[in-house]
Amino acid sequence: MGEMQRPPKRPPGRARPQGPAPQAPRRPRFEEAAEAPRGRRGPPSRFQEAEAPPPRGRRVAGPAPMEAEGPAPPRPGAGAGSGAFWLYGEHTVASAIRNPRRKTRRLLVTEDAEKSLRAALNRPWRLPPERIERQRFGTFLTEDAVHQGVALLVEPLEPVALEDAIAASDGPVLLLDQVTDPRNVGAILRSAAAFGAACVVLQDRHAPPETGALARAASGALDIVPVVREVNLSRAIASLQKSGFWVMGLTGDATRTLAEARPRDRRVALVLGAEDTGLRRLQRETCDELVRLPITPAMESLNVAAAAAVALYEVIRDA
Repeated sequence: MGEMQRPPKRPPGRARPQGPAPQAPRRPRFEEAAEAPRGRRGPPSRFQEAEAPPPRGRRVAGPAPMEAEGPAPPRPGAGAGSGAFWLYGEHTVASAIRNPRRKTRRLLVTEDAEKSLRAALNRPWRLPPERIERQRFGTFLTEDAVHQGVALLVEPLEPVALEDAIAASDGPVLLLDQVTDPRNVGAILRSAAAFGAACVVLQDRHAPPETGALARAASGALDIVPVVREVNLSRAIASLQKSGFWVMGLTGDATRTLAEARPRDRRVALVLGAEDTGLRRLQRETCDELVRLPITPAMESLNVAAAAAVALYEVIRDA
């Protein structure tokens, strides 16, 4: 066996240390109390107290945080499903309240707007209004939203089947081929309501969803005229033809005018395309006839919303 190693000798002149090893001086208690808890980033918010957080596992009783006067700041989707959105403007909101198919969530009004809305409806409504100041609308609506001091949080309307819409009304049908501007669609809905259209057919993918801007442009017609959404517009045209409709597509290069081609013995459906591209090939080929509006050569075409209004008037005139 090898020899056991001995510990090295301590250099002469150095004494063995007595007592416990010295420790670093502790910080004063007020510094420890001011230290932020681990994991917190950034400065504390204005709602946090300047005191140290309570130890883990213990709950400290204290006063509840103070809330601002009035209702909580409204947020899009607050208290509703993921598709909820804000309607605004007196006519738009009043029309939605009258619609039994519309699911409403919150109604925010100024004092003056509430009086005006009650006079316009002339009946009680299911949803109790929440009174807010006018400047609060800017926290959840766009700057250009003409709200008139009233906003209504709603769910999108349930889909309407094409066969149900044409069975409920004997008016004409409008089909929009990739018209994507929500203001144009809103204006078309307004004309459809004015001239008694049975429904407006949109595509699922190439059409705007329900929004406040679309509803505002429709001025209440979104809750009056049924909106039908179809995956394939040419199949919807074929379905209308089987139901006895004469389907006419509006295009500037047609031979006959709408007035010349309009039938008197059957219902009419009108197909309108986007302003930049017009009707697509499949829709042109599926229509029973292509027709035009008698505009002067000085203008190549009309805005699609204006064309829809003129065409609807021509269809129902002397009907």
